[in-house]
Amino acid sequence: QVQLAESGGGLVQPGGSLRLSCVVSGSRFSLYILGWYRQTPGKERELVAEITNNGSQNYADSVKGRFTVSRDYAKKAVDLQMNSLKTEDTAVYYCSAKYWLNTYWGQGTQVTVSS
Repeated sequence: QVQLAESGGGLVQPGGSLRLSCVVSGSRFSLYILGWYRQTPGKERELVAEITNNGSQNYADSVKGRFTVSRDYAKKAVDLQMNSLKTEDTAVYYCSAKYWLNTYWGQGTQVTVSS
C-alpha cells in the first residue's frame, strides 16, 4: 500500500515563500510520476506541477517561474518550492503518485496567502 504524507503548509504574506514536502512510502518510488495539485472550495482539483521519473517537469501556467518541483530519492519525497506567492495561490495542496492506472493521494495541506 502506498502512503503519502505532506508537510509544510501554513499562512504566508503575499510575496512570501513556502516549501511543501511529501514523503512517499512503497517500493516503486523511482517509477512514480509525482505531482502537486490544489483545490479550492467549489472548484475541481487542478494540477500545479509534476515531475516524471526521468526528471521532466510540467507546470500550470499560473505558477511557471514561481514554483519549482523536485524529487529527493534519498528521502523518497517530492517537494514544491513556492516563491512570490499570491492570494490566488490559497488552496489545499495535495501530493500525488501515479503508476500505470493507479493514482495515490496525500491527505492535503492548507496554504493560505493573506496579509
